Amino acid sequence: MNNDAVWVRGVTGIQLHHTTDLQDAGRFLGNAVMALRAAHVRTGDDRYSGLAAQIKTMVAEARVLESQARTSMEGLHSADPERFVRCRDGEEPWPDEIQPGFVPRHTCRDQCLYHDHDVLDAILQCICGRPPCRACAIDGPA
Repeated sequence: MNNDAVWVRGVTGIQLHHTTDLQDAGRFLGNAVMALRAAHVRTGDDRYSGLAAQIKTMVAEARVLESQARTSMEGLHSADPERFVRCRDGEEPWPDEIQPGFVPRHTCRDQCLYHDHDVLDAILQCICGRPPCRACAIDGPA
């Protein structure tokens, strides 16, 4: 297995499941198909349409993988909602993702909906009393 460093998109407040990466892959591959079709229309060169057909097959394969990953994530949500929340909050890795090297999600910059954004209905979701960010303790500040 190759462990090259990759860019991981973070979202404040949640630890993204790899379903998001697969959605990106499908979208990017779909854009490549459209660009190659446009190049074919402009040039009439069949090499472009041939390559577009190959990538279209890859798009379908990426969508299958995305569907399988989503099913796995939804299964966790149904079977163990508490663990799902821990994974989503970045306290532990998603069960279908690699465990070695997991670093908890940085929570040090999370903002409280109630205190920081004056959302009165969010008082029960206040996060101000959370302990210091575990990720900063392990990996240093983000």
